[in-house]
Amino acid sequence: MIKPDADTAPKPRLGETFNRRRLGKKLLRSELVQSAGSALIGWTLSAIWRSNRDNGTSTDWETLLQGEWPAIFALWHGQHLLVPYASPSDRRFTSLVSRSADAEINARVLARAGIDVIRGSGGRESSRTDTGKGGVKALLSMRKALRDGVNVVMIADISKGQPRQAGEGVVTLAKISGRPIVPVALATSRRKVLEKTWDKTTINLPFGTRSVRLAPPIYVEPGADEQQLAVARKRVTAELNRVTDEAMRAVGEST
Repeated sequence: MIKPDADTAPKPRLGETFNRRRLGKKLLRSELVQSAGSALIGWTLSAIWRSNRDNGTSTDWETLLQGEWPAIFALWHGQHLLVPYASPSDRRFTSLVSRSADAEINARVLARAGIDVIRGSGGRESSRTDTGKGGVKALLSMRKALRDGVNVVMIADISKGQPRQAGEGVVTLAKISGRPIVPVALATSRRKVLEKTWDKTTINLPFGTRSVRLAPPIYVEPGADEQQLAVARKRVTAELNRVTDEAMRAVGEST
């Protein structure tokens, strides 16, 4: 049989490619895939968490935060996969998740880990909080949760923005709620870093050691102006980078 030359073989038409992509997205967003996928991911992450032994360098949440609950826990993009399993089981937590359909599976994984979910901004702006109805609603929902004694978990940097630079959302929430920001970092001795991703996403691997590091609470004054908010963002950035480096050093640099 004569095989067609690579240059003369029929290529998929643009319409066919587009339809395949639409079909793929529709399949990924189906109830069956969302339910089964979130169950599998949740089970896997929980198993990885349990298989990693705390090496004795982790911060004691209750000692650090005595009298400071509830708080706003700030994490870096791509470094947060196991954090839901590290939080104290006797405290309530809620997490901000994008309103996009693609984030639905993330919301389900969090729910399976016992974390409540607030759907909000997609976070595409590089430095500012989404000022649309969805962003404002999410901000107010998080403030209400804090007033009700529920801790809030937020990704500090902006999706697709500059990695490891705190955005305005986390400090704005601290300003309007009066509650402190607590930077959190988690590292495992066995991990795979996806170097080509914008946030250097880290996949934690099983059967190693782990360390969870927290920075002291950071407060933002209720009357803080733009300059003061910028200073607060720099402080959150510095502290989150510091505890991230501490956690990495505590488990060693092996990948």
